[in-house]
Amino acid sequence: MDASGILPLLKKKLAFLSGGKDRRSGLILTIPLCTEQTSMEELSTTLDYLLGIPSEKCKARGFTVIVDGRKSQWNIVKTVVLMLQNVIPPEVSLVCVVKPDEFWDKKVTHFCFWKEKDRLGFEVILVSANKLTRYIEPCQLTDEFGGSLVYDHLDWVNKRLVFEKFTKESTSLLDELTVINENEKGSQAEKERAAENNVLPSFDPETVLQTGHELLSELQQRRFNGSEAGGGGTAWSPMDDELLAQPQVMKLLDSLREEYTKYQEVCRQRSKRSQLEEIQTKVMQVVNWLEGPGTEQLRTQWGIGDSIRASQALQQKHEEVESQHSEWFAVYVELNQQIAALLSAGDEEDLIELKALQQQLSDVCYRQASQLEFRQNVLQSAYEFHMTAQDLSQQLDGLLGMLCADVAPADGAAIQQTLKHLEEKLKSVEGALQTLREKGQVLLDQMSTQTTFSYGKDVGVENKENIDHVQSVMEDMQLRKQRCEDMVDVRRLKMLQMVQLFKCEEDASQAVEWLGELLDALLKTHIRLGDDSQETKVLLEKHKKFVDVAQSTYDYGRQLLQATVVLCQSLRCTTRSSGDTLPRLNRVWKQFTVTSDERQHRLESANAFHIAAEKMLRESADLAEVMLDPEVYEEVETHGKALLDRLTVPVIFPDG
Repeated sequence: MDASGILPLLKKKLAFLSGGKDRRSGLILTIPLCTEQTSMEELSTTLDYLLGIPSEKCKARGFTVIVDGRKSQWNIVKTVVLMLQNVIPPEVSLVCVVKPDEFWDKKVTHFCFWKEKDRLGFEVILVSANKLTRYIEPCQLTDEFGGSLVYDHLDWVNKRLVFEKFTKESTSLLDELTVINENEKGSQAEKERAAENNVLPSFDPETVLQTGHELLSELQQRRFNGSEAGGGGTAWSPMDDELLAQPQVMKLLDSLREEYTKYQEVCRQRSKRSQLEEIQTKVMQVVNWLEGPGTEQLRTQWGIGDSIRASQALQQKHEEVESQHSEWFAVYVELNQQIAALLSAGDEEDLIELKALQQQLSDVCYRQASQLEFRQNVLQSAYEFHMTAQDLSQQLDGLLGMLCADVAPADGAAIQQTLKHLEEKLKSVEGALQTLREKGQVLLDQMSTQTTFSYGKDVGVENKENIDHVQSVMEDMQLRKQRCEDMVDVRRLKMLQMVQLFKCEEDASQAVEWLGELLDALLKTHIRLGDDSQETKVLLEKHKKFVDVAQSTYDYGRQLLQATVVLCQSLRCTTRSSGDTLPRLNRVWKQFTVTSDERQHRLESANAFHIAAEKMLRESADLAEVMLDPEVYEEVETHGKALLDRLTVPVIFPDG
């Protein structure tokens, strides 16, 4: 019978064990009767429950029953006393009926119980409350009988409920834990079956243990249902020794802790197996995806594109593939950490399996990561290759545009600048082509060293198209560069001829200027005719050399103008010719020849005059007073007049 089942009856306090003891150390059972009619059935049930609490050892010491009839009628008291023979065990030695003062007829009542003593089996005495201490010590009586024993019935009921609840839960939990632990000792199949059934205790072991510890602490401190008695008395503890409450709780706690420790180990083993199985499942999920859809994604993407835009599109698509792989790689990192933790704290039997899982997972993930990295490197190399190819193509287009444009420079300096710019363009093209070759070779090397993917599929066939494309681009660029180089050579030759043309024209103009300067010098500075024949001869010699210089200048100018004509014909430059340079050259040269001839005649006339004059003077000096030959004088006069006549006319007329 549980207290929870008769809780309303217990709360009525029809009877109670206060914890007090008689002088023989027997328990005191108190039945407080009230003015209301007492149900014998309820009282009997209450007594059955209370008398089932003490141990056999405690019962062997006997009972003393106090029937408090001060507030009840005699016939009820009598009925209760007679009922006790069917309820109270034979160990009951004394029933004390507390009577009201001078209310019942002493003779009648005493006689009745005395007469029934042999039939009842115990002694019944009528006693007033103040005389009860003759049989029981005051410290073992509650305050309603003038004693000092403190008793709180509701507190006792609550504690009893806690005790029975703990006893019931702990006993049930102990049985369940024992079954679970015993099943764990069975075969592997039984272990797996138990794990699949996931048998759990009906009660939380931690909660039950906490309740037990709190109950034990309460028993040890307050003796379960008692507290320190007032007035310096000592409260007895029937639930401690006599009622075996504390030892029973301690025994249950010890057994429960032992089984719970085993159960925790079982849970730990189950958790470890469950965790290991979960890790195995996740590892296989990662491996199956990487070797299945992941590998298939990489296997179907082998193009490198034929342009920058195509390469960028492939890179973007590869980033999406990498993003999907990253999710599985994150799972790999988490699994690797879990496996490492299990390895550091795992049992010997699990190490081999865990290491095998870790190795399998690492091999697959590293292989897939290396394939992703290789693919990324190939795409990056392809992007750089196409970037360089496009840049080179643009440079070749620009160079070709320069070469196809008509050259109409203003002068030789402009031609030199254009030629320098052309050379720089060609050099830049050569550098870009070399860079394209290098990047193309890197890309070809990467594709030629491509490893095989899962399932042993060779990727050489897929790469052949990419290799052909790269080689084709490089060959095409080489041909375009060669054509541009040939055109540059032609343009360079043409420009050099144009430089020569401009140089010839410039030098021819310079020759005209030089002739003009010689003419100007001839007109302005070459005017002396000499004071004697000797000086005149010197002037003649100088004049001859001066004319030779002018002749050389004129011939040089003519040659330059002839070269200009030849260069114009070579360059097919019909718009250019010698221009007015040749007429100017001829005009200056004509003026110079006329002037030099006049100068030559004057010097020769002066020389003839000086010779004749000097001859006449010598003859006159030799003949002294002898008359000179008129012919000699006439000769001098003739030369002199001829010279004077020539000097009176201009060296050159205004019309040249």
